[in-house]
Amino acid sequence: METTSSRPAVSRMPVVYLGHGAPPLADDALWTGQLAAWAAELPRPTAVLMVSAHWEDAPIALGATRTVPLVYDFGGFPEHYYRVTYPAPGAPGLAARVRALLGPDVRDAPERGLDHGAYVPLVEMYPDADVPVLQMSLPTLDPVQLYRVGRRLADLRDEGVLIVGSGFFTHNLRGLDPRAEAPVPGWSAEFDHWGDEAFRAGDLDALLDFAHKAPAARLAHPRTEHLAPLFVSLGAGHEDLDTLRQVIDGFWFGLSKRSIQLG
Repeated sequence: METTSSRPAVSRMPVVYLGHGAPPLADDALWTGQLAAWAAELPRPTAVLMVSAHWEDAPIALGATRTVPLVYDFGGFPEHYYRVTYPAPGAPGLAARVRALLGPDVRDAPERGLDHGAYVPLVEMYPDADVPVLQMSLPTLDPVQLYRVGRRLADLRDEGVLIVGSGFFTHNLRGLDPRAEAPVPGWSAEFDHWGDEAFRAGDLDALLDFAHKAPAARLAHPRTEHLAPLFVSLGAGHEDLDTLRQVIDGFWFGLSKRSIQLG
């Protein structure tokens, strides 16, 4: 990645929160097409800062500062899913900027590769793996603290960086019927509908207090790591909350695909 001083001026980048699916997302023509079309509409980023549900570490750690093997952090899938590669360039310059914005406690984890919450959607959005990618850990699951982290990262948008929160808007694998034709569980549909209304209203207070404000919150998120990246995205895009756009909706094996863009 080029240094900030040598980079040409770029437009302010949007911020996104998306559902990343599981490795078989690659076999879903509808969803892969939606992600590809979304990326095509976005300005070309100078780099991607990825915050995935699948890396929790405190204090904040930065991985993939150089190109290293992927983290296949899943089990029980056919062998070909473990052969996927995504050799995106590292982003050491972006890592330096993140450290400058977040403070001296940020540490490097250079051997930690991109996990499936990062590379699964990126394969569909930037298939040539030619955009530098940096992954940042979730230091907490507290929505307000994560929102504050996102606000401190907002200046990266003016440097062409696409900040991506990658989770799943509902995520209760034990509560699912694995049959593709099974109806959407009530808890997933209720939480998704609540989210649609909260996003339309730009109701940040309700979103940050989802555990008390949303219906079926404990069923939709028995553990909240898949919603946590949303709060980083909301913080980074706080100035654009009134123009929040819902880009993808619907369900995948009963889980909500709802994904948003700010800016």
